[in-house]
Order: sequence, then C-alpha cells, then structure tokens
Amino acid sequence: MVDQTRIEQFDVEAVNARERRQPLYAARRKIHPKRASGQYRRLKWLIMAVTLAIYYVTPWLRWDRGGHAPDQAVLLDLEHRRFYFFPIEIWPQEFYYVAGLLVMAGIGLFFVTSAVGRAWCGYTCPQTVWVDLFLVVERFVEGERNARIKLDAAAWSMDKVWRRLAKHVIWLVIGVATGGAWIFYFADAPTLVAALLSGEAAPVAYVTVAILTATTYVFGGLLREQVCTYMCPWPRIQGAMLDEHSLTVTYNDWRGEPRRPHNRADRIAGAVTGDCVDCNACVAVCPMGIDIREGQQLECITCALCIDACDAVMGKIGKEHGLISYAALGDYNANMAIAESAAGTIDPSRVRNVDGGRLIDGLKIKGLKAVLRPRTFVYFTLWSLIGFAMLGLLLTGDNLDLNVLHDRNPVFVQLSNGDVRNGYTVKILNKRSGARSFRLSMEGLKGALMTRSGTTEDPTDSLVIDAGADRLASVKVFVRSRPKALSAQRTAFKFIVVDETLGEQAAYDAWFEVPAQP
Repeated sequence: MVDQTRIEQFDVEAVNARERRQPLYAARRKIHPKRASGQYRRLKWLIMAVTLAIYYVTPWLRWDRGGHAPDQAVLLDLEHRRFYFFPIEIWPQEFYYVAGLLVMAGIGLFFVTSAVGRAWCGYTCPQTVWVDLFLVVERFVEGERNARIKLDAAAWSMDKVWRRLAKHVIWLVIGVATGGAWIFYFADAPTLVAALLSGEAAPVAYVTVAILTATTYVFGGLLREQVCTYMCPWPRIQGAMLDEHSLTVTYNDWRGEPRRPHNRADRIAGAVTGDCVDCNACVAVCPMGIDIREGQQLECITCALCIDACDAVMGKIGKEHGLISYAALGDYNANMAIAESAAGTIDPSRVRNVDGGRLIDGLKIKGLKAVLRPRTFVYFTLWSLIGFAMLGLLLTGDNLDLNVLHDRNPVFVQLSNGDVRNGYTVKILNKRSGARSFRLSMEGLKGALMTRSGTTEDPTDSLVIDAGADRLASVKVFVRSRPKALSAQRTAFKFIVVDETLGEQAAYDAWFEVPAQP
C-alpha cells in the first residue's frame, strides 16, 4: 500500500527545491516584436508622435514677455530661480504650484490605472515611447521580425556588421538628441546650441547630455522590457489600484478554449473547438514577449497590440473580434459562468464577447462603468479640487509681494539722543512686466520714523522705493522711535507698501524692540 503522506511530503519537497532553483533575475531573452496593425497600434503611433514632438519641439517655442524676461515659452531658469510656462511665471516662494502638479500627476495615474489598468505604461510612459522609436529604427535597418531573427542567428559578415553598426549609430544619435533636448529646458535653446557646438558651454551641460544619451541608449535599445520588469516599481504597485471593475487586456478563454489550429476538415467533422487557432500572433507582436493566454502577468504593459493581432486573425477566419479584449474581472467571471452553464446545452459559438463590449444574456460591459464608481470618483474629485485650487490662485494671485527681515545682530541700537533704532531688510517683489514705484510706510508704531541705509536723508514716515519690471527690490531701512512712546519691550506693527498708481498694496507683520525699561 502506498504511503500517501510520504508522497505528499515528497511533492512539497520537490516544489520547494524547484522554487529554490528559480533565479530572482532571469537573463534577458531577446525579443523580436512583430509589427502590428489595428486601432490600438494607430493610437500608439499617434501618441508617440505627439509626445515626441512635445518633448523635442517645446524648448524652441517662443513667448514674448517683453525685454525684462526671457522669451522661451517653457524655461526652468534655475540660475535666476524662476520657472516660465507660457504666460505663467513661478517664483521660488510659489513652488507649491510645482508640488501641486506633482500631486495631480500621481492622483491622475491612480485614476487611470484603477479605470483602464496600465494604460500609462502601454501608451505614454517615456520608456514605452522611446522603445517604440528604437524599434522603428531596428525594423528599418534590419527588417521585419523573421529577418531580424535570421540576422541574429547568422554568422558575422559585412552585411551584418554594417546593419548592426547603422542601427546603434542611429540609436546613439537619438540618445544625443534626447539629452540635448532635456538641457534646452534649463537655458535659452538657440544660445545653448551655439555654445555646445563651439565648445563654450558649461561642463555640466556636456556631462548631462552624456548621461542622458547613455541612459536613453541603454534603456531604450539594450534593456527594453527589462526596465519595465525589474527596474520600474509601478507593476508591483498597480495591484493596489485594480479591482474587479478595472478594464485590462484579457484573453477570453471561455470563448477560445479548447485551442486547435484552423482546419476546415475538423470544423466539418463537428469537432468541439474554441475560437483560438493557436497561431501565436498575439505573442509575436508583444513587446514584452509574454503570452496573454496564460492570464494576467506582471510584465504586461496593457499596450493592447495583442488585441489588434488577434482581431486581424479572427477577421481572416470569419470569427467575431474580441477573443482578446479589454475586459473587467467581474464581467469576465460572469461570461465564464455563462459558458460553464451552457456547456453541452447550447452552441459554444453563442457565448462570445462582441467587439469587447457586449455579453450574451443581457450582461454588458459599459465603458463608463470602469470610470463611474466610488474609487475613481474619489480620485477624480481630489484631482479636480487641487487643479481648481491652483487655477484659482493663478487667476487671483497678487502681482505684488512684500517680505521683511529684522536684523538679528544687533537687534536694536541705542542712539545718542535716546532714540532706539531697529534695522530691517525690506524686499518688494514686482511681478508685473513694467517698472513701478512703491510707497513704504508703517502702521501701529506711534511716532516712528524711517531712513534708508547709506543715505543722508532726513528721517520720514514713508519712503519711495522703485522696483524694475519682474524684479525684486531689496532695501535696508532703519526705523527709530523713543522708548517712552512704547508700552512694551517688543511692539508689533505693520510695514505697508502701496502702488499709488494701480492701487495695489501688501502688508507685512513686524516687531520693534527696545531695551528693557527700569
């Protein structure tokens, strides 16, 4: 009699041993994606063209801000601590706009992922876009999938050498253009190009271009899918964003199984087969090299090229599209239940997914159902609130800002006539495109007078300060008062700055200190 316990123990040990032999990192198996055609491939071409155009062209767009500011439409001017985006200008103290945009980007990614899976990865991720571009070059130089496989297996010859050399040279040129375009966002593009070509640019510019050239070449040309599988954390995070209502690329095995090559004799003989003809077209076009028929996998970037490939095959053999489609887990399970209950009682061909959008027996996948649900509503509400708050701040923000710093050493000075003097650095920010004059005064400090540092002006209750267009005016002023006129050792008051022409004003809370009274 067989000892069942010993068998089960042996099976467990065998499984554990097999798992121990599995490496944490698998050596790269080169993938040769076949060119796909269809609606999702056309969408990817469009997105690739738009995103690459935005990236490479944006630094060259101009925006007239007058002679006081650069005319580059998008400029991250780190030297002067200023960000320009068409009519929007962000100062260092307004960096919360950048933080808000980053938060909106994160929430937007959560929203898109919870609704349609890894659509970001499949269509707009820079890694995906540049890999697509590198594949265009590879196909142009080395040919289509079969030709590339044959070239890899062939012995080295002049033909193979020049094709490989041409491909890698073009990849490096793309890498240089990528790195060059990046640094153009941080300085005037035409000026920086001239400096780069003449060898007069700053060393950091050349170093940055070299680093980005290397990363673009290695990530887009050599590593490709390895970056998505092993380097990117998002495939592991996305599981928390998905639920049974999220749309993902799915092989509908309730319709496709059992697989059998398309054979008219089998069909005439009445063999029970699914719609999948096991042609592997879905595998051939996959840039990640996976088989979607094996179920959801971490490597899948939801590019949907397998849908295009499968629909093309289904059309050729007279079957309806949608064997592979965007589907939610809840609807997939419902379809599976229908297929199982109908087995042996109705024609399996009745159980199918029509164009990825309708199920039999009244079950339907509604496109908005993946979007209009509590989780996505919360994401979209948060995203909208942050966006409207930032827009409101931009539209209602002041074009005048005042900041005052009290001297720390010494905090006060006792003058020979008995007055006490405090020093302040007054900073007036003029955000308008024209020079302005401001009147600086005080409120809440009885009998106090002020003078401008470094001048022989008589003490007065107000000063006129000029600020250039889109500039910060910084002035050192001294405020003096008699200690007996004050009721405390530290007295709060306000600095007030007014543009008397436009009526704009700003205030800043400050304090005036005197020695302790006996």
